Amino acid sequence: MRRHIQGLHDADQSAVGQVRDGLFLVRVDKAQHRWDSRKPFYLLRFSILEPKELTGQSFAGRLYCTPRALWKLNWFLRDFGYDSELLGRDEIDEKSLVGLCGVVKISHVVINGSSLLNLDAFAPASQWDTVASSSSTDTPSEVAR
Repeated sequence: MRRHIQGLHDADQSAVGQVRDGLFLVRVDKAQHRWDSRKPFYLLRFSILEPKELTGQSFAGRLYCTPRALWKLNWFLRDFGYDSELLGRDEIDEKSLVGLCGVVKISHVVINGSSLLNLDAFAPASQWDTVASSSSTDTPSEVAR
């Protein structure tokens, strides 16, 4: 027997509050190192500054600290204006991360039934106007070149 229940498909709570894929000008609101024996990472909470219709919304993402993933962490730190002296000494101060601004490109992927957010690309906040007006298929670095 089949029953029709109006609005059932709209009740998917997994999508509520989820930020769409795309480019955003963001500020780091919280940064916390999480240790995992296989994949230590930084958990970052971002607040959206642009586009205006999404201002105030937030999302969280991970940047891993494994040797193979350090290039991405370095890219994030450089483009978000992290203290170059601390970076030169291979040091990350979580308090110094809070308040940093920049552009991030995000996408969602489903793995084993779980939706995960990817931090795909970064650019300095000063490039927001250029990046925002470019094609959505370009990464911020491609636009900057």
